[in-house]
Amino acid sequence: MKITGSSSHVKFDLENGYAVKADGEMLVGGKFVAFKDSMKNWESPHENEKLSEKEIQEIIQQVKENTNENTVQISFE
Repeated sequence: MKITGSSSHVKFDLENGYAVKADGEMLVGGKFVAFKDSMKNWESPHENEKLSEKEIQEIIQQVKENTNENTVQISFE
């Protein structure tokens, strides 16, 4: 998984042709809060496909497995 973003969003690229963007907020201390409610559809070219709750939970799990003390800490609300 490739994770990129800015101070107001983060993009999770599953590196299988699917990616999803989550709105959020960068906090002090290298922490980012991502809003699960904003994760509704995949990015182009799959923008017409909605994410299921199961897919969102799987992405959250992958993010937790792919972050460490040297990366921005991402939490979900």
